[in-house]
Amino acid sequence: MKARILALGALLALGGCVVQPPQPSQPETPPPVVPPAKPSVGTPPGKTPPRTTITPQPSPRPAQSNRPTQFAPPPGGKGRWDASLGVYVIQGQQDLYYRQRTYYRWDGGWYWGVSPQGPWTATDSSGIPPGLTRRHAAP
Repeated sequence: MKARILALGALLALGGCVVQPPQPSQPETPPPVVPPAKPSVGTPPGKTPPRTTITPQPSPRPAQSNRPTQFAPPPGGKGRWDASLGVYVIQGQQDLYYRQRTYYRWDGGWYWGVSPQGPWTATDSSGIPPGLTRRHAAP
């Protein structure tokens, strides 16, 4: 019984050597040799043309737009983007604004709602976009 276990162990140990071929200690193919640069046409023999350095140019800035890319307009399209306030100003309504699915209304204090008709919830200036709080700041 011991002999079978030893034979089986030796078979498994030697079987691993058969499955994995030995790795060469040195690479089989040498690395490619890069030939020296040849002079360009029109350069006298024996002279190498001067090297030129190419400096990458910064890409041009995209044109600034009055429409934001991160905020969608209000449903119904009755808003005009005001970049200084950072919100849409709702046309035909006094002191009614829109940004990120929320309407803001100034009526001596700040209110917010999910519809231009309300219902309105009172809030302080911490829940209002910064441009609006500057516009209606108390003197």
